[in-house]
Order: sequence, then C-alpha cells, then structure tokens
Amino acid sequence: MKESHAIVDATVHALAGQVMSGAEIVVQVLADEGVDTIFGYSGGAILPTYDAIFVHNQAPKRGAQRMPLIVPANEQGAGFMAAGYARASGKVGVCMVTSGPGATNTVTPVRDCMADSIPIVVICGQVPTAAIGSDAFQEAPVANIMGAVAKHVFLVTDANKLEATVRHRF
Repeated sequence: MKESHAIVDATVHALAGQVMSGAEIVVQVLADEGVDTIFGYSGGAILPTYDAIFVHNQAPKRGAQRMPLIVPANEQGAGFMAAGYARASGKVGVCMVTSGPGATNTVTPVRDCMADSIPIVVICGQVPTAAIGSDAFQEAPVANIMGAVAKHVFLVTDANKLEATVRHRF
C-alpha cells in the first residue's frame, strides 16, 4: 500500500481564507509584524481601525500580544512619540492618524525621521475612494504632501492590495 504525505505550506497564514475588513487586516498585519505599541490620535476616517485595535487588545489572536494605543495631545505628538519609540527600541515606530488635518499634522515628525533615518510607519485614514479629489470634508492630498518628506508613500485604493502594501512597509 502506498503511503500518502500531505505537503503543508508553512507560509500560509492561520487566518488565510477568512473575510476581514480593511481595518482588521491592518491590525492583523501589525500584530504579525510584532508591533507592540501604537501612537495615534483618532478621527472619523480612521475610527474603524481604532475599533479593530480595541477588539484585538481584548483577545489577541494566535497568541499575539496586545498593542497598547498611546494617545497624545495631537497628531504631531503621536508622530514624534513613534519616532522616539523607534530610536529607543530599535523597532519600527507606528503612528496612526485620521485624514486631512490629522495626516498633515504628521509632516514634521515624518520629515525629521526621514532626515535621521528613523523607521516609522504612519497609517492615515482617508475619505472614501470615490470622494478623493472632490475637496470632501477632511480631505487633503496627503500622498502629494508626504511625497516631499517621506521615503515611501502609498495610497491604497484597492482593498485587495491593502495587506501586501502594509506588510511590505516592515
């Protein structure tokens, strides 16, 4: 009798095949990448991701650790806190802010990090894809603004590219 052996691909994620929201995908990638602290200031466009962080912190999946959310007085403070964390820990600092003025308030810490080669990832909310370019409430051309001060800037408009885009930043 011939013996059958199943080949298991060790690179398949335990959550592969599950339907997840964009916010859940972002949080899962952060957890997979070992992010243990997030610095951020909330606002309308990023609230679903903040909710996903709170859900994750209540019961982290697959033995992942909690990711405390440190809330400063403003978005610029969140960016500088993420930068200080990166300098002190040697890890990537993560900052999460909302669209428009929330994102533009991170320009100074992003430029400071670029000049000093400090690794941070800033995750910004954005208006719905259909509203981009319409001068919608709290819309700003963040990709254009940050393009002058950041190493890489990505505007994800295809949900199917979200996981790969966030994961690749680390």
